[in-house]
Amino acid sequence: FPEDDGNRYELIEGELFVSTAPGIPHQVVLRNLLFHLHSYLESNQIGKIVPGPGAVFSNFDAVIPDIVVVRNERWDQIVSNNRFNAAPDLVIEILSPGSENRRRDEIAKRRLYGKYGVEEYWIVDVESRSVAIYRLQGSLLEEFANFSRDQTIVSALLAELNLEVASIFKN
Repeated sequence: FPEDDGNRYELIEGELFVSTAPGIPHQVVLRNLLFHLHSYLESNQIGKIVPGPGAVFSNFDAVIPDIVVVRNERWDQIVSNNRFNAAPDLVIEILSPGSENRRRDEIAKRRLYGKYGVEEYWIVDVESRSVAIYRLQGSLLEEFANFSRDQTIVSALLAELNLEVASIFKN
């Protein structure tokens, strides 16, 4: 792949997905999520959060999730050569505008993350200001809940998380 052309390159089931660098609304939401989740993880000492890591599952599956969370007890099992080589516990993708981006995150990546055993998958929709949470059922990520502006996110993976959806979308 070209080194610094401003694009993100991901390989899902052998299909190449190219997307432009995220815009400001995406990055503001990313910052807010990192702040709140890092604070939660620091207080509870249950895991680590990493923004934008490379996750190489196979020669045909290599992606760059917006955020991953890994429980402390699994960290050494799934990280080698400074890369994730197995499924993190939680993956968060922030939707960028466009039907191709939506298709990639809601269909292709959801299927991929389920196949490799991601326990919980969040899709954060900047336009609708909502968060859809999917939980692993067998090898499929099934919708668990959809939280909107005035609600508080509940996560089976992050017990006692108290994250108001509105706080994710503050400027």
